[in-house]
Amino acid sequence: MIIANGDILDGAVISKYGAEDWTVKPTLQQELEAVQHHMDLIVKTCKGFGTLLHRTIGNHDIRFDKRLANAAPEFRGIKGTTLVDHLQEWSVSWSIIINDICMVKHRINGGIHSSYNNTLKGGLSTVTGHTHLLEVKPWSDYTGRRYGVSTGMLANQKSGAFRYLEDNPVPWCQGFAILHFDNEGRLLPPELCEVIDSVAYFRAQSI
Repeated sequence: MIIANGDILDGAVISKYGAEDWTVKPTLQQELEAVQHHMDLIVKTCKGFGTLLHRTIGNHDIRFDKRLANAAPEFRGIKGTTLVDHLQEWSVSWSIIINDICMVKHRINGGIHSSYNNTLKGGLSTVTGHTHLLEVKPWSDYTGRRYGVSTGMLANQKSGAFRYLEDNPVPWCQGFAILHFDNEGRLLPPELCEVIDSVAYFRAQSI
């Protein structure tokens, strides 16, 4: 199963935030076409393997539907007015729970300690992507061992989409997380694939 854990779309031109300067941002159509291109590459790569494709809804993704729902509610139900219409190979939900022990959703808590707080307060292993961090924070208590996982991001943090950072350093990271469950359904220690200088590394090997 592959889960795209939210914010596959930015929606810069329909954001509530104004422009930082005179830089021309990608149009919504350009963003949507880029999303479709990359998501379709995943679909084609998985073809024939019986892979389940699912995406969770991110706070940026919802901008697509929210803009039309508020500005032109009379378009409700017309094909093409929702992001779902443009990514039909992918099932979608706010969250997905695996084996009743692992909650996957775009965001729960925010901040630098979100991975720790998510699993501590949630009582389950949690997998989120909102903070752009790539890390695993284990936690043990009387109920057993669980993990707070942040899944990083696939976008390049040096791209023009993040001009608002003003060239400040951030702990964001390109990459993704891989989860393995044993035959009893228990989550094993999550693993990370990190992208460094455009090269993806997993288990100390470039892939």
